[in-house]
Formats: sequence, C-alpha cells, structure tokens
Amino acid sequence: MSLVEEFDKRGNWFFKYRSFLPVILYPLATLVLILEFKNDFQLPELTWSIICLAVSILGLAVRIMVIGFTPKGTSGRNTEQQVAETVNTKGIYSVVRHPLYLGNFLMWFGIILYVNNIWFAITCILLFWLYYERIMFAEEQFLKNKFGDKYLKWSMTAPPFFPKLKGWNKSEMEFSTRNVLKREYNGLFAVGISFAYLNVLRNYLETKTFLITDFWLYTLIITFLAFVILRTLKKKTRILNVDGR
Repeated sequence: MSLVEEFDKRGNWFFKYRSFLPVILYPLATLVLILEFKNDFQLPELTWSIICLAVSILGLAVRIMVIGFTPKGTSGRNTEQQVAETVNTKGIYSVVRHPLYLGNFLMWFGIILYVNNIWFAITCILLFWLYYERIMFAEEQFLKNKFGDKYLKWSMTAPPFFPKLKGWNKSEMEFSTRNVLKREYNGLFAVGISFAYLNVLRNYLETKTFLITDFWLYTLIITFLAFVILRTLKKKTRILNVDGR
C-alpha cells in the first residue's frame, strides 16, 4: 500500500472515531498528575485557571463561527463517511481550511495546559498533530476527488490549520444561533466537567482532600445548567429547529 493510500485509510479511520479518540487524554492527564504533580508555570491558581479556560473558550468560539454558518450537506457529526455537497470557501473558511479541528484543538489545549506539565503539553501537541494531520489528509483527498479544480483553487488561498491574518471573505449565509445552541452544548459542558475533574484531582494530590475551588465550581454549574436547558429544548421542543437545520 502506498503512503497516500495508507494516510487516506488511517485518516478515514480517525475520522470515524474522531469524537472518542481524544478521550484517552483523561487517563493520560490523570497518570501525569499522579506520577509527577508539579506546576511548570508558576502563576497564581486563579490567573492560571482563567488563562486555560480562555484558551478553551477561544476554541469553542472558533467552532461557533463554523457551526453558525454551516450549510446543509456537510459531514458535521457524521462518522460513517465523508459528506459534502459544496465547498465552503466563505467566512472563517476563507482564512483557514480546517477551522473545526482548530477549534477542537484549542478546546482541548486549554484543558491540557491546566495539567501544568510542559512535557505533557508537548506530547499532546505532537499526538494531535499526527491525529488531525491524517484526518485532514483524508478529507482533502475526498474533496479534491469530488470537486477537482474548484477545491484546489481554494486550497491555494487558505492555509490548512493556522489561519492567515487577512483575506476574510464574509459568508453569504445568515448566522444561525439556533444551530449553534443545538449542537454545541455538549462541548461546553465537556469543558466545564473536564476542568472540574482536573481541579479536584489536583487539589486532592496537593491537600489529600476532595474539594473544588470556587472558580471551577461556578464554571461547572453554569455549563451544567446550559447543558440541561439546551438538551431539554432540543429533545422536548422544536424551538431550536425553527430555521430548518
């Protein structure tokens, strides 16, 4: 099997299980904290917590910029195969080709930073690089084969992962707040509960007491309430489906 075929095969496999594979970071983070509890970045706890949460919220904001303008007929949360009825080249896609994966990485990176171990952070960056590189390769192979020159022309103007600083082309679609609320409450709650878990673990290793600091307790409560309210609206009503998406 050629390297192109190998990358494509591995990328499609990672694409299929892309929602589950990053979960291995939880046991890895737990192991790192237990075996080598330390603070490589010597900042006050509240300051460090705010910085890490801000990174994750930035990732969520990037995802919102994508989801709010998502056209019909894209892969979305589909896991079986690549799907695309059009090449989206407007909005955030005018400055970066894979903004969803950029957003995902930043959401996880904030959590990774909170472990406060520089070697763990470097290792995770390398793992995400290998992981997303193969998924992006498989997606681009699919898009190139389906859309040909149209895709290749766009790919010459938008970098794959790190956004360019100019050339924004406003989306022609109307931003859908309902689509964002319907699809992103899980990610928001995942951020809240991930930070809360790490905070409790860090406090236990430091004080031998199970406790959560006020900052992360309030964050957990807010994200949990948002999760319950939005999930109820999605499952029990049609409020979030008014725009037809």
